[in-house]
Amino acid sequence: MYTYTYMTKTISLTNDAYDLLKNMKLEGESFSDTIKRLARKGKLSEVLYLYPELQEAEEFKDAIRENRKAIDMRL
Repeated sequence: MYTYTYMTKTISLTNDAYDLLKNMKLEGESFSDTIKRLARKGKLSEVLYLYPELQEAEEFKDAIRENRKAIDMRL
C-alpha cells in the first residue's frame, strides 16, 4: 500500500496580491485550487467571466486572440 503525502510550500504575498487572490476564490475552493484554476491554459470563454465589464468589448476579445496566436507561433 502506498501513501502519498502532499508537500506544502510557503509563499509570500503582498497584502494587495493576497486580497486579489482571495477575491478570485470561488466558494469552497482552497487557495491552491484557485491558483491552479487561474494558472491553467484555457479558452477565452473560461476566463472572460473574471472581467464582466469587458465581456462585450470586441477590442478586448481581439487582443486576446492576437496574443494567443503569437504565443502559439512561439511554441
